Amino acid sequence: MQQRVIISQDIEHDLAQAIAETEHDRVFVLTDDITQECCLPKVASLFAKHNATTITIRHDDTNKTLATLADVWTALQRGGATRHSLLVNLGGGMVTDLGGFAAATFKRGINFINIPTTLLAMVDAAVGGKTGINFGGLKNEVGAFANARYVIVNTCFLDTLDTANLCSGYAEMLKHSLISNAQMWAEHVNFDILQPDLAELQRMVAASIAVKEHIVADDPHEHGIRKALNFGHTIGHALEEFSMQQSTTPPGILLHGYAVAFGLIGELYISARKAGFPTARLHQTARFIRENYGAVAFTCDDYPTLLNLMRHDKKNTSDTINFTLLHDIGDIRINQTATDEEIREALDFIREGY
Repeated sequence: MQQRVIISQDIEHDLAQAIAETEHDRVFVLTDDITQECCLPKVASLFAKHNATTITIRHDDTNKTLATLADVWTALQRGGATRHSLLVNLGGGMVTDLGGFAAATFKRGINFINIPTTLLAMVDAAVGGKTGINFGGLKNEVGAFANARYVIVNTCFLDTLDTANLCSGYAEMLKHSLISNAQMWAEHVNFDILQPDLAELQRMVAASIAVKEHIVADDPHEHGIRKALNFGHTIGHALEEFSMQQSTTPPGILLHGYAVAFGLIGELYISARKAGFPTARLHQTARFIRENYGAVAFTCDDYPTLLNLMRHDKKNTSDTINFTLLHDIGDIRINQTATDEEIREALDFIREGY
């Protein structure tokens, strides 16, 4: 089933139309405790017309677990959900990932609509059909491919977002530009993400989503070119998981987009070393990331742990660590490998080599 992405100028109108065009006997809304307070009021009157049942889970990625998934299943069951019911996921990537997986598995699959409320969810998690939860200390270890009927994107929700979460989402946009074209990349590395023009950002978000949609349409189950969307994520996911192992509280846990930003630096370094990526563009991208994302905390003593986390990445088919690399902006090389020594050099560059 194809999903339809709506770049919305009127969230209530577009959501009302999406619900009307989607089979539903009952409507359920999944939020986390933050989006329930900050974002649900923007559409609460519409949900009231549908007598929607709200399911609220705790925020942040540490709650993207099997236990939380079971709580959502239980709430759907107790609320009388049938295979003809509709789940609307209103929130960031954790909500759309977990909610999509809940919908894909409850009664063997019910319809769902994603309304991403963070920049990261708008350009990444809510689009593309990947759903899932973390398991066994690894991100998105269990999940399924399942498309929302609609993804409704409206930057009106971003006025509730702090700078750190804006930057987190922007890292995925920067990745999309690197795997797409130099004009978009130049625009991205010259945009003021710390004091963004939200109208301009909405236009950039639409272009960024279009990059992902085009790739996903060509390769919905990640057998080929969709692997380009993993650029920055082999190292990035390892850094994110490492931070989760080191801290059990959100301030010490690296936001996903920050981990991806640092992963982009490392994988651009490997791209320059092995695939001929231009060093000037490597350094310009690295400067932008350092100026806006700061530094990441790990030492050379942590390299064995990080390498081990990379080996457990779902993209690998053996002990070899698999990468997407770039010869240049938009010139993609999938199914590439790097030696442990090359990866250590990339980690050195992330820490010291700006």
